[in-house]
Amino acid sequence: MTPSPSPRPAEGGGVGDTVLELIDISKRFGELLANDGISLTLARGEVLALLGENGAGKSTLMSILFGHYTADSGRIRVFGRPLPPGDPRAALAAGVGMVHQHFTLADNLDVLDNIMLGSEPLWRPFTRRAPARARLLDLSRRFGLPVDPDAPVRNLSVGERQRVEILKALYRGARILILDEPTAVLTPQEGEALFAVLGQMVAQGLSIIFISHKLGEVLRVSHRIAVLRAGRLVAQAPAADCTQESLARSMVGHDIAARERRPAPAPGPVVCELDQVVTRPQAGAARERLAGLSLRLRAGELLAVAGVSGNGQLHLAELLCGVRSPVSGTVRLQGAPLRADPAWLVAQGVARVPEDRHAVGVVGDLPVWENAVSERLRSPAFSRLGWVRRAAARAQAARVLQAFDVRGAGAGAPARALSGGNMQKLILGRALLPPAGAAAPRLIVAHQPTWGLDIGAVDYVQQQLLQARDAGAAVLLVSDDLDEVLALGDQVAVMHDGRLVAQRAAADWTREAIGLAMAGAHHAA
Repeated sequence: MTPSPSPRPAEGGGVGDTVLELIDISKRFGELLANDGISLTLARGEVLALLGENGAGKSTLMSILFGHYTADSGRIRVFGRPLPPGDPRAALAAGVGMVHQHFTLADNLDVLDNIMLGSEPLWRPFTRRAPARARLLDLSRRFGLPVDPDAPVRNLSVGERQRVEILKALYRGARILILDEPTAVLTPQEGEALFAVLGQMVAQGLSIIFISHKLGEVLRVSHRIAVLRAGRLVAQAPAADCTQESLARSMVGHDIAARERRPAPAPGPVVCELDQVVTRPQAGAARERLAGLSLRLRAGELLAVAGVSGNGQLHLAELLCGVRSPVSGTVRLQGAPLRADPAWLVAQGVARVPEDRHAVGVVGDLPVWENAVSERLRSPAFSRLGWVRRAAARAQAARVLQAFDVRGAGAGAPARALSGGNMQKLILGRALLPPAGAAAPRLIVAHQPTWGLDIGAVDYVQQQLLQARDAGAAVLLVSDDLDEVLALGDQVAVMHDGRLVAQRAAADWTREAIGLAMAGAHHAA
């Protein structure tokens, strides 16, 4: 895919003197060499994109820069001065700021309080809100990041929260800004607004490290691209000299064959039906609810649901996985009322891939083999008279690890030892590969199944979902990635404020129409 024309930051201000030097950085965790002699530079007014598969060493390198880790060897210079290792306060004082993929804002405070939080000395008897407000509004105007200082953060959209995170870093004097997957939860229109902001930032001399798995936007916004693989710097080139194909090849070490969209078989009967379902809103987040949602999921069809995070997608996934009950409305599975009982749903052939693989998908301290059978551990296949049938459980775990190519840790190792991609493969294998003699899943609920995964792992997960659809399962895909929604969905539905704005065949949607519908423009339907 060729990136669309945009106000590329490189066309803003010129690139200036070197502001950051990472010199021969190495870091080892036990037998794992996470960073192996990495050297990088960043210039004033430059956007440096940092790419790599999961486990390539990007997060470790940025954690060393930001002071969360201490390098085993190597040194860092910021604006010509040595940066003390392992000291986040020193990194902040030197002008290094970071906006994480998962925001770190206090929902119960307003925007100004979030901006000021932690920026004033504890011994000061009162806060200086008036000067802080004036400075915030000045930064907002200079960088094109409009915010209401008095707005409660819990009432802000995802795009508005990201603005607050960026302003918080700028308020603390950041001149080098690390952006980690900044468009992962934005609508296309919010992404466009962010790219315009990046152009203003670099034009005013800020330097940006841009981390993303979306190769199109990387080519669009960066001056220079660096690629890590297995802890080493394997490629570095001007963005103008790169293509998506060359970047993917550098990331994984081999060519990735282009995958054409496979036509879906004719959909079969309705597997699951929701009729005017209402759920209670989340505490402090009124939009996270279902407000009269009706939906049909058919055998042999993949229904992709798009929407800005927090508009009811989580409630929909939890409802179909048995961990949430509706206040009103009906949900029927194979014609029978759906019960809020996860074990019963697993027995009925409902498979789930949860949104948060770390907090919900696995128990990190339990071994891989227990996680591989955890959702069926009480079934007769793996337990008898209250005792776990370890041989049968380990045999099933071995099948999952082999069939889904789970690498990086043995069956007896704790699940937290797995990389993000391998952890997702383990969860996918647990969901899609039934024990010997059991039926394949009838309904698959996949919530953000490729979030944060590298290009190779994304392709693998998507192929598995399509194979399950082709085998006759009804697949519900909830994703914030519009490329994924349009590539996989046979039908695409858009949710906003707990309601289904529109649903139609994927071929009848455009990215722009989906983005408008995600933002609540019902006429886009």
